[in-house]
Formats: sequence, structure tokens, C-alpha cells
Amino acid sequence: MTQREYDAVVVGGGIVGSAAAYHLARGGTETLLLDREDAGRATDAGAGIVTTGTEQRDGPDDWYRFAADAMAYYPALADRLEADGCADHSYRRRGMLQVAVTPDERDALAAARERAERRTDRFGHPPDGSVDRLDPDEATELFPPLSDVEAALHYRDAAQVDGRRFERALRTAGERRGLDVRNEAATGVRLADDGAVVGVETERGGHDAPSVVIAGGAWSPAFAADLGVDLPVEPLRGQIVHLDCADFDADPDAWPIVGGFRHHYVAPWAEGRVAVGATRERGVGFSATPTLGGLDEVTAEALRLAPGLADATYLETRVGLRPATPDDLPIVGPVPGVPGAYVATGHGATGLQLGPYSGKAVADLIAGGNPVDGLAAFAVDRFD
Repeated sequence: MTQREYDAVVVGGGIVGSAAAYHLARGGTETLLLDREDAGRATDAGAGIVTTGTEQRDGPDDWYRFAADAMAYYPALADRLEADGCADHSYRRRGMLQVAVTPDERDALAAARERAERRTDRFGHPPDGSVDRLDPDEATELFPPLSDVEAALHYRDAAQVDGRRFERALRTAGERRGLDVRNEAATGVRLADDGAVVGVETERGGHDAPSVVIAGGAWSPAFAADLGVDLPVEPLRGQIVHLDCADFDADPDAWPIVGGFRHHYVAPWAEGRVAVGATRERGVGFSATPTLGGLDEVTAEALRLAPGLADATYLETRVGLRPATPDDLPIVGPVPGVPGAYVATGHGATGLQLGPYSGKAVADLIAGGNPVDGLAAFAVDRFD
């Protein structure tokens, strides 16, 4: 039995879905957000590093432009949430060090600086003058647990966000704008005889709506058959270890994020907490259980980068199942041939960085606004 009619239903309450729902509600669209709160949801585990400057891959131009725009959008969105009475969003500019620990990593650091300069010239990001080369003493002064660093780059505009807090702020602000949030499991998308969306089915009944956004992260392929499109998204397990450094002589809250050249990082949080990660494990299915191997991988690399963390106290391991695609690009946009259907998933390990902007992009499409640049590269039907 249909429970209520809406203008739009968003399936999936991670940071992408919550951002889409918030932007829709803020624009006056009567919106329902469905979230079954799966264990292993990527938003709940991520370290929340917001930067494109340290990205080591040279992906398509559209991806980098979108990522740069997503990063630039964060401060405006944070201000908007504050205006909506949700100041506890956690977004802050922290800065990030990219460090060479061994002599052979000096070449990688030099290549990283050249890459950053090319991107500044071509895309305007990282902002001109925001990347500095530091000698070992300067790097250690910023992040005391470092030891025997060869050299470092300092990306002063890098930022950070706590995914759980930012998602909560989006929801709370959305609810103040009329957003309806329900802990329900969507079981399918309902279509009319002409193929257009007319609503969703859930475990508790149905909801009528002419627009539906599938933002279910790694669980999004469950709706592919309903939409007649291929959504090759698989879980990429990321294990992240949280440490307590509150008793250190230096204040961890003042430290920058640290990254090396093995796709791992050390990310200080508030109240003396430091996150180190992350594994990138394919083929594990939907297992959100920490493993000894994962613990060993991330802590060994953390100690390689920053031996001074050896005295930190272990707090917990968080596990996120990131939605990964074959080409490592997100899937964002309308479903061809299915009016009213939209998808926003596949962000892999960049969900907290790109998620709010991706949610805005889909909300703009539904509301009839101008599409953001670069969405063609993320087309829903590119795998068909």
C-alpha cells in the first residue's frame, strides 16, 4: 500500500544520498530519504581527506576538474549548513604533508611537485602558491611523530571532514527544510508502462514519486535490473585503524594529514584521535570484519611514515565497503530511457571528497538546474 507521495525519493543515506536529499529539500522539493544503515557503509569509516593535490593518478581531465570543483564547493556548503543551524559539520582546513621517507622516494616527491604545478597551470588547482617544499626539520615541526624524512611537500589548502558528522548535519539541515528520513530498506523501483519512474517499493510498502536517486554505495547494483542498466560496482574494503594520541606532548589536533607514496595516510582528528589507513581489498564481498592482515598493513605503513606513533594507544578499527567501478570513476547522472531515474555511486575511496558535490549535481538535474561540468565522463550507461 502506498504510504505517501513525494517529488523525489533518495535510496541510500550515506554522504552522497544525504547530500542529494539535503539539496533537494533545500530547493523546495518534497523529498524522502531511505536509509537501512548497513554495516560497513563507507561514509562511516572514511578518514575524510579532502584534497586533489596529492592525487597520484593522472585520470581523465573531467575527473580532475570535477574533483577540484567538489573540493572548492565544500566551504560554501559548510557555510550553508551553518546558516541552516547545523554548525557541527566538522569540515576544516587542516593541510597535508606528502613525505618522502627513503632516498628513492625523493624522485616520486619531485614528480608529485611537477604534477601539482601542471595541474595549477591547467586547472587552477591546487591554488597557485599553496604548495610548499619543506626540509626535514620543517616537516617534523609540523608533524612531530615523523622521523628521518628526506623531504616533504605541504599542501596548505587540504581539508578534512568527519563523514558521520557531516552526513548528520546534512540530514538535520534537510529535515529543517522538510526532508522526511526513514529507516527503511528499498526493495525495488516502480516504473509505469511507458518506462518512467513512479515510485519505490520498500519492506514496509510503497512510496510514489516521479524521481528516484539510487545512492546505495556498494549495494547500488541491487537496482540495476529494475532500471535496465549495468551497474558494475563492487565493494572495495578499507580498514582504518584509530589511535589515541591525546597524551602526546604535541597537540595532535594541530597536526596536518600525512601521506606517503604507498596509498596510505595518517590523519589526525579531534580530541587526540589519529586515523591510519587504509587497505584497498577487492574480492571480499560484503564482509565488514577487520582482519589481522589489515591491521598489520596499515599500522606498519603508519610506523614507516611516522615512527613516533609507536606509543599511541589502539582505539578501534573501522571498516568501510567503498563502491568501486572497473574504471575507478563514479557513476553520476540520469538513467537513459528511464525518465525520473538517477544514479550517484561508484566513488571508491573518494566518496567523502566527491560525495557532497555529486549529491548536489543529481539534485540540480532533478530540479531542472544547470548540470555541473564533467558529468559526461560519469555516464550511467557507459558500461552497457
